[in-house]
Amino acid sequence: MHSAVFLIEFGAIILGLGLLGRFAGRFRFSPIPLYLLAGLAFGEGGLLPLGASEEFVAIGAEIGVILLLLMLGLEYTASDLVSNLKSQYPAGLVDFTLNALPGAAAALLMGWGPVAAVVLAGVTWISSSGVIAKVLGDLGRVGNRETPVILSILVLEDLAMAVYLPIITALLAGVGLAAGSVTLAIALGVAGLVLFAALRYGRVISRFVSSDDPEKLLLVVLGLTLLVAGIAQQLQVSAAVGAFLVGIALSGEVAEGAHTLLSPLRDLFAAVFFVFFGLHTDPAEIPPVLLPALALATVTALTKVATGYWAAKRAGIGPRGRWRAGGTLVARGEFSIVIAGLAVSAGIQPALGPLATAYVFILVVLGPLAARFTEPVGTRLAARLAARRAAPSPPPVAPEPDPLGERVEARD
Repeated sequence: MHSAVFLIEFGAIILGLGLLGRFAGRFRFSPIPLYLLAGLAFGEGGLLPLGASEEFVAIGAEIGVILLLLMLGLEYTASDLVSNLKSQYPAGLVDFTLNALPGAAAALLMGWGPVAAVVLAGVTWISSSGVIAKVLGDLGRVGNRETPVILSILVLEDLAMAVYLPIITALLAGVGLAAGSVTLAIALGVAGLVLFAALRYGRVISRFVSSDDPEKLLLVVLGLTLLVAGIAQQLQVSAAVGAFLVGIALSGEVAEGAHTLLSPLRDLFAAVFFVFFGLHTDPAEIPPVLLPALALATVTALTKVATGYWAAKRAGIGPRGRWRAGGTLVARGEFSIVIAGLAVSAGIQPALGPLATAYVFILVVLGPLAARFTEPVGTRLAARLAARRAAPSPPPVAPEPDPLGERVEARD
């Protein structure tokens, strides 16, 4: 009976996602907000909570994020990654300054203390690699000139998480400096090792993975990706970073073949990821924190647009590409929820979890819309501003003579 209920629930989820995706495609917008709303309707406190399939959906959601980042990595070589990171590290500093500080300031203003401020800074800082990867594919922008700039910022954020997560874990656990330093050193070492292997032995890895049989190629690439992602996560490094670097390590015909074979799986599990996020959002927790979450989301959406615009301008991208880069970075997602979950589990601040959930939900819905509409709106505003500046100022108007003054002057 349990198996039958699971099949019914999961089959209904997949069928519903297909219908929602078809509806979104008809009106030419990203289906992500619809996936999230579906999860909200059938999650905790929703219309019809799921039971039997929830654990499987959770595993599928994690696989979805891994596949999204793997597919992004397949688009670029290791040399492309290194050159982009070298050229874009100032954008990473700007990204941190503009987007982490508002979260920290908000926590301090609400009286939550310094540890909660560090946590909320991470929540507002990190864009959602999973959402952005899906949006880039939906909008057909993977090959755009601004996309390497976007990916560089995302990779810098993900690599920064290799430093940030061990620090925040140590702060929440209250461990000493020595234990925290060991955890941090392990995380950095693993991330550096995977990147070194991708750079130095990428061709060897590609030859090992290569196969003329699509079935064998699919199994080896998928197995290698999940293995590396799992090891990276076990050692306090983001699984997304591990998956991305596996994609970077593969090149040539192997990358092209893997991209073709894995695209349907990516689309399936990515949709499951967004449903899973909605499933774990209780609608009853959102109203009490909606106003502060909305204010924080508005501020940090604008700062993300400014970050992407500045980074793309620095890379020599035209005005339209700058607006696209800024709008694409707006979405927050998986990392923000993970960070807030650590704090809630440690009992730091009870209101932090609902606030982070409402904040992320607002921006994960707004993100695809911002990616689609920031460029036309920003271009129009810039054109109007330029037209006002270019318009000649009207000639000064001579003051009209005062009839009474003239009569007085004539009498004198």
